[in-house]
Amino acid sequence: MLLSAKIAPTFEYATLERFWRDADELGYHGVWNYDHFYGLYLAGQPLELPTLEGWTTLAAMAKVTERARIGCMVTGVTYRHPALLANMAVSVDHICSGRLEFGIGAAWHEPEHLTYGMDFPSAGTRIAMLDEACEIIRRLWTEDKVDHEGRFWTLHEAICSPKPVQERIPIVIGGSGPKKTLRVVAKHADEWNAPLSAPTDYRELTKIFEDHCADVGRDPSEVKRSVQIFLFGHDETQLQALGSQLAELEEAGVQHAVLSFYTPPSREVLERLAPR
Repeated sequence: MLLSAKIAPTFEYATLERFWRDADELGYHGVWNYDHFYGLYLAGQPLELPTLEGWTTLAAMAKVTERARIGCMVTGVTYRHPALLANMAVSVDHICSGRLEFGIGAAWHEPEHLTYGMDFPSAGTRIAMLDEACEIIRRLWTEDKVDHEGRFWTLHEAICSPKPVQERIPIVIGGSGPKKTLRVVAKHADEWNAPLSAPTDYRELTKIFEDHCADVGRDPSEVKRSVQIFLFGHDETQLQALGSQLAELEEAGVQHAVLSFYTPPSREVLERLAPR
């Protein structure tokens, strides 16, 4: 199983840079941040934490790391026009010499939308936006000029140049809604990142995902399966349980686990959990 490390940009920059360097040097498959403008939800309570912007810090991560894949888990589709996202992603892919993983999802943090005056449509509408955005972004990465007349966006001879360093930037879609979200995953994703669940529940979701793949004519083996595991870097009980937890998830079909830290772990903790 692949192991990656993630920390939210809710800490001072020096702390983030240390985490990125340590994870890269210790051999983690990937290093991730997240896309929020303020706050986390912890035990159901909003925490309005000072937060550095996700894609700006991702560009910094691109230069701090040398080997690991990098990405934002996951970008909210409601926050930026997909053509802007496509160009941002290409820029970061060039900065990191082709190590970008493009994470995207339907967005969920309603307070950010309300306080910034952004529309927060229904879940179904946001998932439809995700579907359309993925199509636009992939086309901008691969076609010379793009014309698009859609439900949410219109493009006329749109250009995204230069093209990515990678022949194909992987699109990582986060979400687990069985009907609409997993259909978008089946259509567009190179990797599906689901919230952590019990192995039995994960197998049930996987079956629904594979049914959607059959409906859209996609081989489900083309899509890597991943989950996030949320940890406190100082919680010894969580850390000790991680080995058996990973083994159960791997047996259920998970191929990639992202260790997402609520609090910055020491280098010693990262080294202890690092892939062997």
